[in-house]
Amino acid sequence: MAQPSSNPTCSGTANIILRSSEDDPEHMLPHQRKAAMKKTKARSMLEIDGRTGEGGGQLVRIACAIASVITQPIRITNVRGNRERGGLKAQHVASIEWLARVTDAEVNGLSVGSTTLEFKPRQSPATSKLFTGIHDRTVKIAADSAAASTLLIFQAIFPFLLFAGGNTSKKQDQPEHIDVEISGGTNVSFSLSYEYLDQVLLPSLEQAFGIVVERKLKTRGWNLGKMQRGTVALRVHPIRVGDSLRLRNPTAYTMKGRNRQGEDFDLEAIDVSIVAPTDMHESLSQALVQNLGDLFPAVEVIFKLLEDSGANSRIYVLLVAHSWPSDDEGASAGTVLRWGRDILTSMPKAANSKKGKNNSLSSQAGTGGLASMSKSVATKVARTLYDEVSTGGVVDEFLQDQLVIFQALASGLSAFPRGNSDPTDDKVSGPGIEEAMAALDLTDENATHGLRKDKTTEPFGEGTLHAQTARWMVSQLLPNVEFYNKGKVCEGVGFAVEKP
Repeated sequence: MAQPSSNPTCSGTANIILRSSEDDPEHMLPHQRKAAMKKTKARSMLEIDGRTGEGGGQLVRIACAIASVITQPIRITNVRGNRERGGLKAQHVASIEWLARVTDAEVNGLSVGSTTLEFKPRQSPATSKLFTGIHDRTVKIAADSAAASTLLIFQAIFPFLLFAGGNTSKKQDQPEHIDVEISGGTNVSFSLSYEYLDQVLLPSLEQAFGIVVERKLKTRGWNLGKMQRGTVALRVHPIRVGDSLRLRNPTAYTMKGRNRQGEDFDLEAIDVSIVAPTDMHESLSQALVQNLGDLFPAVEVIFKLLEDSGANSRIYVLLVAHSWPSDDEGASAGTVLRWGRDILTSMPKAANSKKGKNNSLSSQAGTGGLASMSKSVATKVARTLYDEVSTGGVVDEFLQDQLVIFQALASGLSAFPRGNSDPTDDKVSGPGIEEAMAALDLTDENATHGLRKDKTTEPFGEGTLHAQTARWMVSQLLPNVEFYNKGKVCEGVGFAVEKP
């Protein structure tokens, strides 16, 4: 696989700096920094096999997201090659079309079902025509299909928006916000939901890196039952020009969040969100309280959302467990650790197919059917949350892979471990590595001494195949990023955008 240039800067008018330990712009004089920018050359095309690792849409999103930020031309072959129905989906086309427009990119193969994609951006977040005017801070994207996930579209364009602070006037200390409205699905199979974005991902990004995104669900969209288009509104606050992301409270994420005995986390509360037919609310709520009470004794259960889904084919539940780190620094910083688990399902077809004057769920499924379905849903989602918290990590498996791109772009060290994800490997798991993670000081410039640097030639590290593939993908696009101890620790490139 072709590798991008190891030169830590980008080309032409992009005016982008990739900070590394060897050439840190923070230690350059202004004239040295400008001279370094003028010497940069165009990046060569990066070839990516879309079958690598999880081989799905995540690889495409990460590749295009980072490529748009660093103006890196890429060519992805075998797009979503590990899926039964490969090729680009409507959500990929919608997000890449927008990225192509704002980066003045040359694009080939951008259509639903395409298995080869070429994306060659020419403009960076600092020079993009869309953001050079104070009043051009509105983004509207409507996917062709109502089933296309609005949240996956947002994930693909989010990094570009985050660094698009280039229009800050001399009188402004902070860049003007960017308003984003995306139309498509908000509760879609094999995608994060609006609730997960709102209650887990965005709060975690704000707490960890100071990323601020206001959000509102305007209308809900489903891919279950009759297609229904929804809309989400988000207000992104870009970081200041010249700044880079940095982990705000390092100790909270290095296993110090565990209690003093090194046992399971002390949970404070579990938030419950239910979007289901009204007839199911009572039985499902009762079943969840019972299951959560059995698995998490003495933990408060808080119902945050109880909403009618409008159809028997739409049942969604999200559970979010909260814990406060026991170390003094984490507690004083107000750090909250979150683990989310959800389920999106439908009533059995037999119940949905029954007809009658009374079209309520209770008349179709019967009281016994309602109770049975509620018990099944509650048991499954509660158990998966219990299993997730029991791993001993500081994030859930879905959050871990979604944080990788921000770790790679950030300055300095970050760690979001998930405990003993590979108990058969004595070299990197077991009590030894947990003790090492607990003792790790991410603020120490020598913190990586004694850790094992990971090879990045193929998907690697702990966690799911999605997390492993995410680490590999960012490593190909950002060759200066470094991972240690099977991905548990990341040393980011310290990406920053300078004014043109």
